[in-house]
Amino acid sequence: MKNLVILTGAGMSAESGISTFRDAGGLWDCYPVEQVATPEGYQRDPALVINFYNERRKQLLEVKPNHGHELLAEFEKDYHVTVITQNIDNLHERAGSSHIIHLHGELTKVCSTRDPYNPHYIKELKPEEYEVKLGDKAGDGSQLRPFIVWFGEAVPEIEKAILCVEKADIFVIIGTSLNVYPAAGLLHYVPGGAEVYLIDPKPVETHTSRLIHVIRKGASDGVDELKGALRVG
Repeated sequence: MKNLVILTGAGMSAESGISTFRDAGGLWDCYPVEQVATPEGYQRDPALVINFYNERRKQLLEVKPNHGHELLAEFEKDYHVTVITQNIDNLHERAGSSHIIHLHGELTKVCSTRDPYNPHYIKELKPEEYEVKLGDKAGDGSQLRPFIVWFGEAVPEIEKAILCVEKADIFVIIGTSLNVYPAAGLLHYVPGGAEVYLIDPKPVETHTSRLIHVIRKGASDGVDELKGALRVG
């Protein structure tokens, strides 16, 4: 079986109704990034940040995986599939994908403020626990914080992602502007002989001279077209 590695960004979940951050009217227009997605913002006003992610979690209860998510899960019948996602939602999991690397953390998890990556203190929240409060403590006695990689923090999963990309036979980029590093740099680790596909309705600057098959469509229609292209290929 060939290794199919897929990098997904906000455009993957936009069709499900998850707000994107960077587009006009996106979340960054309502909340400055410094307030809700940096360690400094969290130190300054932990209640604001905790509530921001409570609201994001509640949104998960109102949305469901789209056709594109479901098709990516179906690829597991024919390929060894790894989904590397910049998204913090759980839509890939809910669609049935079984091997997912979350580069930027997971919305449904909380962790220790003092020691965020200590596995003993990382907790998966059930839907009835999605409302985290100031004063809710991790096992080490520190405030429970969102299990999110904020701007300025290291991206612990990037090494695992690079190892997967280096073994890719087919590499697919869906719904990401390739502006956020280190995720944007993953394209440089794709083997020379691998096929590369890019699915996005808007032009994306890839910063590479290699051949890329571009599908100028949204996630669901684009993955539909990809499925046909891989079958032919």
